[in-house]
Amino acid sequence: MAVEVGQQAPDFTLYDMDGKERSLGEFKGQHVVLAFFPGVFTGVCTTEMCTFRDSLGHFDSLTAQVLGISVDARLAQKAFSDQNNLNFPILSDFQRKAVGLYGVELPNFSGMEGYVAAQRSVFVVDKAGVVQFKWIAPNPGVEPDYDQVKDAVSKL
Repeated sequence: MAVEVGQQAPDFTLYDMDGKERSLGEFKGQHVVLAFFPGVFTGVCTTEMCTFRDSLGHFDSLTAQVLGISVDARLAQKAFSDQNNLNFPILSDFQRKAVGLYGVELPNFSGMEGYVAAQRSVFVVDKAGVVQFKWIAPNPGVEPDYDQVKDAVSKL
């Protein structure tokens, strides 16, 4: 079931790239940018996560925490994060729980029958845990409009 603007953001607990359990609830009182992406070490995903990295000062000034989420194993995410000097947590949804909660499953990713990845999508969650912005890519090759994401956070 898809999460819509105005709804409470479903909580989840996932491992970050360092093996620490992280939940959405731990960021209550902060704005949160959830950036779901299909896979580490792919061109568009690397560009997207690096763009969020480069924009982190803007999000920090608005007390907004960026969280990247993919279904990749945390060890692959750690290598990806280190290689790209990412300065925000990347969370491993290897059991596909969060993608299911948010309705952003991407089945048969890259032509692999049965493989479910995260559909590229962005949710902005306010300090009270309510979704205030939602964007889902029409296909995995499309990046979000980063200015739209920044504007959504700025309006909170």
